[in-house]
Amino acid sequence: MGVRENVLRPCKHAVLAGGLLANRAEVVRSRMIPYQWQALNDLVPGVEPSHALANLRIAAGEQSGEFRGMVFQDSDVAKWLEAVAYSLAVHPDPELEARADAVIDLVARAQQPDGYLNSYYTIVEPQNRWTNLADNHELYCAGHFIEAAVAYYEATGKDRLLQVVCKLVDHIDSLFGPEEGKKRGYPGHEEIELALIKLYRVTGNKRHLRLAQFFVEERGKQPHYFAQEARARGLDKPTHWGKFAYAYSQAHLPIREQETPEGHAVRAMYFFTAVADLAQETGDAELFQVCDTLWQSTVQRHMYLTGGIGSQSYGEGFTTDYDLPASRAYAETCAAIGLFFWGHRMLQLNPDRKYADVMERALYNGILSGMSWEGDRFFYVNPLEVDPAVCASRQDHEHVKPTRQGWFTCACCPPNLARLLASVHHYLYSQSRDGLYVHFFAESTVEFQVGKTRARLSQHTDYPWDGHVELKLAVEQPAQFSLYVRLPGWCKQADVQVNGEALSQQEIILSQGYLVLTREWQDGDEVELDFALPVEVVFAHPKVRDAAGRIALQRGPVVYCLEEVDNGPDLHALVLAAEPDFQVETDPKLPVPVIKARGYRLEAASDDLYSTAAPRKVPAVIKAVPYFSWDNRRPGAMQVWIRSELAP
Repeated sequence: MGVRENVLRPCKHAVLAGGLLANRAEVVRSRMIPYQWQALNDLVPGVEPSHALANLRIAAGEQSGEFRGMVFQDSDVAKWLEAVAYSLAVHPDPELEARADAVIDLVARAQQPDGYLNSYYTIVEPQNRWTNLADNHELYCAGHFIEAAVAYYEATGKDRLLQVVCKLVDHIDSLFGPEEGKKRGYPGHEEIELALIKLYRVTGNKRHLRLAQFFVEERGKQPHYFAQEARARGLDKPTHWGKFAYAYSQAHLPIREQETPEGHAVRAMYFFTAVADLAQETGDAELFQVCDTLWQSTVQRHMYLTGGIGSQSYGEGFTTDYDLPASRAYAETCAAIGLFFWGHRMLQLNPDRKYADVMERALYNGILSGMSWEGDRFFYVNPLEVDPAVCASRQDHEHVKPTRQGWFTCACCPPNLARLLASVHHYLYSQSRDGLYVHFFAESTVEFQVGKTRARLSQHTDYPWDGHVELKLAVEQPAQFSLYVRLPGWCKQADVQVNGEALSQQEIILSQGYLVLTREWQDGDEVELDFALPVEVVFAHPKVRDAAGRIALQRGPVVYCLEEVDNGPDLHALVLAAEPDFQVETDPKLPVPVIKARGYRLEAASDDLYSTAAPRKVPAVIKAVPYFSWDNRRPGAMQVWIRSELAP
């Protein structure tokens, strides 16, 4: 394929007007951003202090004390700034903007004269800068500051932070690269690669693109840089990850030779996102094909039903094909967010619904599950089965928390959630040369231009709870262009009308899962879609051991689960009937639709641990709630994969 010829452009100025995504974005603005500000300032009672802003003040020489927190603590501040930027772009807030400006000024004061910016090394070991790229995240933190700077510049027009990061990148570029005398190193945790490409798109400075390309292409080449820098520090091992030392950071092979996702899931997602960006900027079809191969392996053999990825706590990463344990899943919130980012890059390169379908699965399940309704409690990992007693007693479940936490020692997920959901409107639409792509469904408006004609599309829907979607066009004058509307892969029946007239199956033209409507559009034209939203029974591939003999429930893109608060203890003893008679209902105690179904509970015939007597079947009404909404009432067990008479 010609990578550059057909690239889409995201419509970042869409506006959410209602519904679930608007609600989550508003919670980020009104609750999460202020809460995270309190956390970064160590003002939240009962949680471990962040010390992130204090570290920057110490690095700037304005406060005494010691560095505290993770070596990458600066990145929490950067992601908070990025979230603030997206929020300000939609909801101007002079007080919040002044607060962000003050933080940016602090970051500038913490920057060293040569451009270096990292509070850990500035405070703790300034003599050892750039000596441990594998573990200590200097380039990772730089990447997040770059992303924040680009977002803040685009939102406010202010370039103070942009100047800071350009000076930082000049410093980095003077040290790293293929030229003689420079370090041929690359980050242990990828992030700066995609950030540099964002910076390039703002500055037009080709050095920024070349540096990103160097970091991408150098990774995995022999001799391994991580081994070289370890020897320079007097060590005989590059990292503490043993046989996974290189795969942990996707440095086991050069990118063009990689075919499967390996190592730390978040690092992999950020890396693959950058590779897709690089393919777009350079027109490199081989890089796109590498990305597509990696995508297929990731989503077909390594992804949970919820869009989560990373099946083990050791290394927070991937294992082998189809190894997707439910109760020990890692499925880090950041990893699902990274998958969403990567999918969006792939979608711009090749508008195929297979990418958007996965993005939607991750968004409505493994991403939204990371935050409470109120936006002040968070999940780091997102398993598909939780038993609080097991979490408390088994060492191999220590990473699984049965209830959301107020903050974390490693608090990467909360600000990552904030920056994604504050910008979720960026992902709804894209513009092509010949029209507009509608990727996702949410009450919203977007303005776009085709040729010299300006147009606006308004979308009215209560998706994902209702499958009815109305698209209404306003155009300055009649104009010929195409609307491309995704027909979700989960949808088995969709009715389409244009100006009240139903399209026959013969009139429905599809391109890679997108409905193509090409015509001369008039002001006031309407497109109506009705996606059937039955409760679906989902089966896992037979090779997924933890789902053997079980099913899951899904309605539209939303995966459902059982909670102890609704169904009592021992959720594994519940069995869905062969004729479950699904009912979708509202619950006055929940802001989301629930599913009720016929089934039964297995009860022991005796107190014996093992017996030849079959358990009794006690009729039961089984109640399921959206997976992302669990743990918003009282603590208890949760389960996605359910025993069922429908299971083979």
